Amino acid sequence: MDTRPTFADLGLPTPLVDELTSQGLIEPFPIQQATIADALAGRDTLGRGRTGSGKTLAFTLPLLARLLESNKPRENYAPRALILVPTRELANQVCDVLAPLARRLGMRTTTVYGGVGYPKQIEALRNGVDIVVACPGRFIDLMESGHVDLDAIEITILDEADHMAELGFLEHVTQILSKTPREGQRMLFSATLDRGIDKLVRKFLNNPVTHEVESTDENDAMMTHYFFNVSQANRFDVLQDLCAAPGRSLVFTRTKHGARKLTEALIKAGVPSVELHGDLSQNVRARNLAAFSGGKADTLVATDIAARGIHVDDIALVIHADPPEEHKAFLHRSGRTARAGAEGTVVTMVTENMRRHVKRLAKDAGIEPISVNVAKGDAILEEIAPGEREFKEMPSIEERRGGGGGRNGGGGRDRDRSRSGGGRSYGGGGDRGRSGGGKSYGGGGGYGGGRDRRDDRGPRDDRPRDDRPREDRPREDRAPRSDAPRGDRDFRDRGP
Repeated sequence: MDTRPTFADLGLPTPLVDELTSQGLIEPFPIQQATIADALAGRDTLGRGRTGSGKTLAFTLPLLARLLESNKPRENYAPRALILVPTRELANQVCDVLAPLARRLGMRTTTVYGGVGYPKQIEALRNGVDIVVACPGRFIDLMESGHVDLDAIEITILDEADHMAELGFLEHVTQILSKTPREGQRMLFSATLDRGIDKLVRKFLNNPVTHEVESTDENDAMMTHYFFNVSQANRFDVLQDLCAAPGRSLVFTRTKHGARKLTEALIKAGVPSVELHGDLSQNVRARNLAAFSGGKADTLVATDIAARGIHVDDIALVIHADPPEEHKAFLHRSGRTARAGAEGTVVTMVTENMRRHVKRLAKDAGIEPISVNVAKGDAILEEIAPGEREFKEMPSIEERRGGGGGRNGGGGRDRDRSRSGGGRSYGGGGDRGRSGGGKSYGGGGGYGGGRDRRDDRGPRDDRPRDDRPREDRPREDRAPRSDAPRGDRDFRDRGP
């Protein structure tokens, strides 16, 4: 007899259970079953579960249930709950899960992040929302310009808490949490909970309960890891062969420059590909992600920033073209495949000078990869990525730029146009600017042969301008300020 609980058994309000049922969701995943009861009781909660384990519903369901129970009215500029996330893509992903559930309860949600104009975000806050899903940089801009008030916050959630506790985000996250009411509920969720988040826990959480749900043997069996020992000379040929196989492939590079170069090389080789990284405007990022999820391009080349927020079904193959620096990034990248019980394969490209590093990565990540020496044409390529390789003649760079210029429709000027081009293209608009005319993955440098000194540097900050600390951003990226002195503003007195 099946004794697994249902969502109804967890004490969730009937309208939420009805909405979940309409989506075909009846039984909670382990992380949801473990955390929802304590979160519903108002406990500060730490939740850890592997990528794809269902963490988003684990915090959105009790969040909505508690807001429904408190039944406080919406106020202009004063949201009742805040969810902080590190990337735009993750903000949209969380809101996609949250919004239909919130609508069933008559609640409003909105997203706040950089790369798009301020007016629509300010208008949503002015009209009143219950829940904001935000990236810290843009949210602080709106706080400091007087467009959001945190006094009414009942619940604050950090998704991808391990990343939010890192140096680039910690100052902003601390600043935001310090402005929320101390008596409010706080929840932190992540695929990893380590000493990096201790500072946030000690300062902002009150007697938290911790739930760590390990991967089951069955889930672990769904993901197969390979370490491909390749020479620098055949590295690109091996990667190109894998990406030309049927099915979606997600390829990770260490830098934005590397993602741009590799995308261009794959396109030139006849493999429809798009790029995703922090140098692209939000419109281009959304367009490229839509091309990938919609089947126009079966290969997405991304940086680590995209590992936290890409939710595309049926990614059969994840390739670490450049192994990351540490195991948390490795796990987040790899977790884009084998989600929710599906099978998936992870390939790490290993050149001779990286072997010691990836050995440590495997140990820290707790995986036992299959290590294979691989060259172009080897049978192992067909074995892990079966099917006929398909190469398509792609438009030229100029054709893909589409004439460039113009506005991008994203709420203002496209500040990334000089880097990513202005037209609609598989590669995000061409390789104008930084990467044009240099070595390419398909030629004498990068994946094609010699070393590319730009890609041998350490990790770079890949956050978009509006999600960086304020001192790193140009003045024109800041939020518009009201003419009224700060002390003269009263959020409660503002009309819609």
